[in-house]
Amino acid sequence: MEIGIDSFASAMYGAHSLNSVQAMEQLLERIVHADKCGLDVFGIGEHHKKEFLDSATAVILSAAAAQTSRIRLTSAVTVLSTSDPVRVFQQFATLDLISKGRAEIVVGRGSSVEAYPLFGFNLDDYDALFKEKLELLLNIRNNEFVNWRGRFRPAIPNLPVYPRPVQEKMPVWLGVGGTPESFVRAGTLGLPLMVAIIGGNTHRFKPLIDLYREAGARAGFTTDQLKVGLHSPGYVADTSDKAISEYYPGYAELWTKLGRERGWPPVTRSQFDQLISLKGVLVVGGPEQVAEKLLHHSEALGGIDRFTFQMDNAGLTHNQLMHSISLIGEKVIPLLKQ
Repeated sequence: MEIGIDSFASAMYGAHSLNSVQAMEQLLERIVHADKCGLDVFGIGEHHKKEFLDSATAVILSAAAAQTSRIRLTSAVTVLSTSDPVRVFQQFATLDLISKGRAEIVVGRGSSVEAYPLFGFNLDDYDALFKEKLELLLNIRNNEFVNWRGRFRPAIPNLPVYPRPVQEKMPVWLGVGGTPESFVRAGTLGLPLMVAIIGGNTHRFKPLIDLYREAGARAGFTTDQLKVGLHSPGYVADTSDKAISEYYPGYAELWTKLGRERGWPPVTRSQFDQLISLKGVLVVGGPEQVAEKLLHHSEALGGIDRFTFQMDNAGLTHNQLMHSISLIGEKVIPLLKQ
């Protein structure tokens, strides 16, 4: 199981708020630290909101690529529906050159929809946009010369797209939430699957992951080609008690704030305790408890190939996040390998 971190380049540190320059500097320090600690992957999301600094994902990843040597660098996710697939490919192909073959893309429709009006797209075309643009992105990845025609973008009449990446087939993962059609689409295309699970019981996604694997098998793909990744909130400290005491206040503050915006009730401690239980979504605890939970999730879901922690939007300090990354590299990963 590969282990990594996903970040939204958050500028929200609760009582430890930073300016944007400081937040970006510390983010890059964490990516470099993750590389040195042996983590497998670091992902940057895409938002267009004041509290996040990740609107130009490939730029951040390219800065990180110049300071790292082995960690894979990916989006988490690229909102493909509101982007030009030609430019997305060119940006990540350039990242692949800078990183010497370590670039990946996770594409999705986006759970935050602020990019649609910003770039002049209609939310009524939510799925149609994604389907067409994914088709074009895969066409560009697989062919130097592209001959394509669609509804939402001018045609490409047998034109080349440059630069080409170092990797012959740069990985494109499909990021999904809970829509069965999305799981089937990923399987039918033979794309690795990244499942964003941010609430409830992780094991409830087993039927959807089964749909993905069944669709992939029908399309002729092998089990080795049908990779499954999970993205969930999490945090590792020296002990479980310490992890909970450090993580809960910022988590409760954030999700209560989101609840006011989206009509959810405030977070309670009893709800949090359920979410940190063995089947719950929050991967929060000491190294032994976190490793046990990841293995339990993997067994329940029929095998996980990658897990990424989302941990930098719960009011934690840079030093706490750096120490958590150290614990993941020095203790959690060795425990998983055992």
